[in-house]
This record gives sequence, C-alpha cells and structure tokens, in this order.
Amino acid sequence: MLEHEQELWQQGKRLIAGVDEVGRGCLFGDVVAAAVILPQGLVLEEVDDSKKLSAKKREELYDKIWDEALAVGIGVVDVATIERINIKQASRLAMKKAVEALSLEPDYLLVDAEKVEVACEQLAVIHGDALSQSIAAASIIAKVTRDRMCLKWDTDYPEYGIAIHKGYATKMHRERIAEFGPSAMHRKTFLKKIAVEQQVLF
Repeated sequence: MLEHEQELWQQGKRLIAGVDEVGRGCLFGDVVAAAVILPQGLVLEEVDDSKKLSAKKREELYDKIWDEALAVGIGVVDVATIERINIKQASRLAMKKAVEALSLEPDYLLVDAEKVEVACEQLAVIHGDALSQSIAAASIIAKVTRDRMCLKWDTDYPEYGIAIHKGYATKMHRERIAEFGPSAMHRKTFLKKIAVEQQVLF
C-alpha cells in the first residue's frame, strides 16, 4: 500500500496527498471527495479500500486518520451542480475542492483514477484505493463523511431508506422511487436511465 508513496518520498516529495471520491454512482445526493496527507513513513495497518471495510471499521479508521494526518480536506458538490455539469465533472470538482481545502500545500497528488484540475504534480492510479495507503485513507474519510450525510438525508426523506442503501441504485431504492416518485435530492438525469425499467415517468 506504500509503493507509490515510497517512490515519491525517495524523490524528495514529502507532502503527498491521496485523493478519492464517493457517491459517483448514486441516484441520490451529493458527491463527496477527500484529500489526505499522511506523515512520511507512517503505516496504518488496517487502512484499505473503504468498500472492503465494515461500517464500524471505517468509523474507527476515520478517527485514526484524522488524528494521524498532517492535513485533511473535504470537497462536496451538490445535486444541482451534478445535474448541470455531469457526474464526471462534478466528481473532479469535488476532488479539486478537497485538495484546495487542505491546510498544507501538497508536493504531489495520488488520485484514484482521475485528474484533479490543480497546479500540482499528480498521478492517476487505477484501483488506487486498493493500492495506495494515502488514497485508501481519502476513500475512508470521504465514505464516512457521505454516510453521515446520508443519515441526515434519511430524516429529511424517510420514505426512501437512504440510511440503508446510501442512495445507490438498489432494488429497494428503485422500488421506493417507483412508489413515491423522485425527491429534490434525486439526480434526475440518473433516474431517466432506469425509467424504462421502472415503467415510471420522472
């Protein structure tokens, strides 16, 4: 998990930020990104791709990452912007916001399969959240942040079960949309793709 970081440290890059986003494939809610700069040489044994970890373990590691990190930045892009500029560009914008929110200026970015539009050297790492500790840490911060937002959204829109499926296109979620129609927080462009399947006009 530190191969990319070690190579950069050997080149004299000290402040390496891992960057990742969560919520790109959801039907509901904002997309959230995080950027994390960890101390050189730090090994966080249990840090891994957030999708491979239990919710309890992610919460534990979230606190540990915040305690150990030199800097953490979070970027959020709302549904209206996602609809206006498309989800790919919204994900990149969330990453940009996360990097710009860091309290320290990074020397280099390791990004999960994307390019961040900032003036900083960077590398897009395919499956980066499984290959880089820095990106994995960012994925955990982003995932826990968004999951906590989902709990709030669930109280605002209780009929959809957001706390359970986190806005993804599960069978339950699609059924609830068919029953209740879309909310103001649903991504209408995403819903059009499943409208034929659901036989519902959005």
